[in-house]
Amino acid sequence: MTTLELLIVAALGVVGLFSLTLGSVHFFFPKLLDFEHSIPKDGPPIQPFHLGPIRYQTQRSDVHGIGWVMNHAASYVLVSIGVFDLAAYWWLGTTAGRLLTLWVALWWLIRAASQLYLGRRKGDWWIAAGFLWLAVVQGLALVWIGR
Repeated sequence: MTTLELLIVAALGVVGLFSLTLGSVHFFFPKLLDFEHSIPKDGPPIQPFHLGPIRYQTQRSDVHGIGWVMNHAASYVLVSIGVFDLAAYWWLGTTAGRLLTLWVALWWLIRAASQLYLGRRKGDWWIAAGFLWLAVVQGLALVWIGR
């Protein structure tokens, strides 16, 4: 393995540890962000869900539950990315590895852009830049390995 490949494996290891940690914490974000008070289960009725022919009388408890479901789904992806990146030594340069790392790089790009849904404060831009950097690191593994 070349020095460049070792550096990319090390960088992916750092990204993997970050992703694994973030994914683990994400399981508890609804509690840490006080969803129970932010999205109260009781209160005036909310508009029903409409999607084409689908109609569903959404309850506040549904919205609260969706917050938990979405955080668990994000956690699963983040933990999976962490494990994948920590195993980079074994997949680096393989066709399957390239396809998966492309998917991960695009996922980090989407996450970076999605930060702006939270606002456009200085911190939001820094967080978006951090996630963009993760996409760049993942992209380096895609571009430079196996050339």
